[in-house]
Amino acid sequence: MSLRAAVLGHPISHSKSPALHLAAYGRLGVGISYTAIDVTEQLLPPLMRQIRDQPGWRGLSVTMPLKTAMLGQVDEVRGVAGILGVVNTVSFEEHGSSIRAIGSNTDVAGIVNALRHAGTGTAPSAVVLGGGGTAASAVAALKELGANRAEVFVRDTSRTAEVCAAAESLDVALVIRSLAGAARPAAEADVVISTLPPRAADGIAAEMAALKTAMPGVLLDVAYDPWPSLIASVWQAGGGTVVPGLEMLLYQAVEQVRLFSRLDKEVNASVIDVMCDAVGLPRRAL
Repeated sequence: MSLRAAVLGHPISHSKSPALHLAAYGRLGVGISYTAIDVTEQLLPPLMRQIRDQPGWRGLSVTMPLKTAMLGQVDEVRGVAGILGVVNTVSFEEHGSSIRAIGSNTDVAGIVNALRHAGTGTAPSAVVLGGGGTAASAVAALKELGANRAEVFVRDTSRTAEVCAAAESLDVALVIRSLAGAARPAAEADVVISTLPPRAADGIAAEMAALKTAMPGVLLDVAYDPWPSLIASVWQAGGGTVVPGLEMLLYQAVEQVRLFSRLDKEVNASVIDVMCDAVGLPRRAL
């Protein structure tokens, strides 16, 4: 029986997940194929029924706009995914003669590990750009890093239910503000996590450049195509540390690889190195 996994989202043609996963499975010697499937929220339920009827599925990576919609398509939600209401990973487990779909969230670990790798300290002052599902994961990651407060800047302050619910569950105090006022607070923060779509932060970047001030903190821009983004370029010019979205994608994929391969231990450094090679990231220093 052939083993399968895939990344689901819309649009999905730009995804680097297949390169990351296939490199890992090749290094592990595990025969799991991995493809990208373009699917909308409306078409997700019939696709999930089809997947459940096909033997050999090990897991699904879930990206926008499906991270909330996937909640209703799994048999069980584990860990922080239940707190956030955001699922970016589905693993399939055998229970006797039946297969159960388990929803989890590896985005939080991806953000935490990417920021730690960049040298982020504990209890940073924090700004989050955007208010959707990935912003909710960003708040959970900041909590894990010791931050109990964050400023969240959004285009529409009435559409912040996901991130506000996450913050309340995690006991993180949020200040919600309009995206139009983000430039100076972002420039002064220890950590900025942009969860905005590609190019959506360009206006903020132009305003930050006009400030002509130092930006000594760490910026994680979740969007990685095109790269470098304008906000990343401005941040680097201001003297700050830039973490590309590929770093987050790498670390959340590492945990997915462990789940889909059914490893009973952490993914080792040699696997992570070939994953880095596959997407042009520097290998991890020992």
